[in-house]
Amino acid sequence: MTTTNEKSVATFLHLSVLTQYFIPFGNYIFPIVIWSAKKNESEFVDANGKNVLNFQLSMFLYTIVLCLIAIPILIYSIFKNVPLNDINFDRHFVIENLSAGNITGLTILGIVAVLLFCFLKVIEFVLIIYAAVKASNDEAYKYPLSIPFFK
Repeated sequence: MTTTNEKSVATFLHLSVLTQYFIPFGNYIFPIVIWSAKKNESEFVDANGKNVLNFQLSMFLYTIVLCLIAIPILIYSIFKNVPLNDINFDRHFVIENLSAGNITGLTILGIVAVLLFCFLKVIEFVLIIYAAVKASNDEAYKYPLSIPFFK
């Protein structure tokens, strides 16, 4: 049986990830601090801390992959119709040179990667709240698509 304090700490562990919206890297700093302080006292808190950190590291990895796909493709798609002579930083760059042009498969891939990133962030928010509710009800929750960095 898990104590109320352990359930509260586990719930706060999950909710501390939401600090990423206010403090840069808060989604790593606060869970690590809480987990480090309480992991030896409770197996329930230890398991939840590992799940939280595994999920956050997985989301970071997925975000990096999507950015590596989307950013170069979108930059290429925007600037592919602009001659290099027109890119001069001493004078004003004419925005008329930028055009969507022909939408190619690469452009669609870049747009899909951006949409996947947005979808990933919404799902992340919902799963964090869901996991916090599960932890407060003394239920173990394993995030989907989470790579087990900590076992």
